[in-house]
Amino acid sequence: MKIATNLPNRLLAAATLAMVLTAVPAPAHAASKEIIELQTQVQQLLDMMQRMQSTIDTRFGVLQHLVEQTADSANQMTATVNTLQQKINAQSEGNGGKLDTVSGQVQSLNDSVDELKSRIAKLDKSMQDLQTQLQTIQSPPAGAVPAGQPGQPNAEPPAPGAPPANPAPPLQDTFQSAVRDYNAAHYSVAASEFQDVMHFYPMDDLAGTAQFYLGEIAYHQGDFTNAISAYSSVLDKFPGNPKAAAAQLRKGLALIQTNKRDAGIRELRQLIQRHPQTPEATQARSKLNGMGVRVTPTARPASADSN
Repeated sequence: MKIATNLPNRLLAAATLAMVLTAVPAPAHAASKEIIELQTQVQQLLDMMQRMQSTIDTRFGVLQHLVEQTADSANQMTATVNTLQQKINAQSEGNGGKLDTVSGQVQSLNDSVDELKSRIAKLDKSMQDLQTQLQTIQSPPAGAVPAGQPGQPNAEPPAPGAPPANPAPPLQDTFQSAVRDYNAAHYSVAASEFQDVMHFYPMDDLAGTAQFYLGEIAYHQGDFTNAISAYSSVLDKFPGNPKAAAAQLRKGLALIQTNKRDAGIRELRQLIQRHPQTPEATQARSKLNGMGVRVTPTARPASADSN
């Protein structure tokens, strides 16, 4: 573009110079062949400038037309993509087979919340331990003799081969490590860590969550029988666990996977009655609707109030 703009300027300057030269009076013998040739060249330059300008205008017109065509094509493509997205959304809403994906997303969110709570609890405990240690250091017992000085009895070393005082692994660290391994699909390692949580801390709330994850591991591996057993343990032993609703949803889906349709429908309906406002209840309704099963309106909380 720079060369195209400089060339007309140069041609215009040459034409102007030629016109000036022709305007200067010259001797009679100088008005000869050279001046005529110069005028001819100037006319040729002017013709060339006009052709070049016409060519540039034509090319700009072609470019503008191409830009307009491209914009029209982009608009048509956008409309096509929007229409396709609407069709995909409509199919996703009516397809009960997408429930597992949605359930996994909700579950991942719940896992993140659980891990965050565990980190906060661990940080709080560490701060309390540190404060206790500082108080112990700053306020030694009366009459205590520093270690290594005369009068201080030497502490007896632990007997060789004696077991440690607390063989249990740290609860929060073990649970968080198990969740990370589960999310990374290291199911065998995660199952072992979840079992440690249940073995060493059977009364803790995380034991119920660990039991739920054992069911999830079995479900993802296609072992629906053990998955149903694990989910049932969560519902029977830890009914107040945050994973109770998810456990009943997954139990119902696992029963349906094992061709126990009536039992699975019963579990999903119980889930809707017990936890009507949860995301799991929404997924259960969608699953039942996709199966052509009518969902009974949940008007039972009044019976609980009458008790």
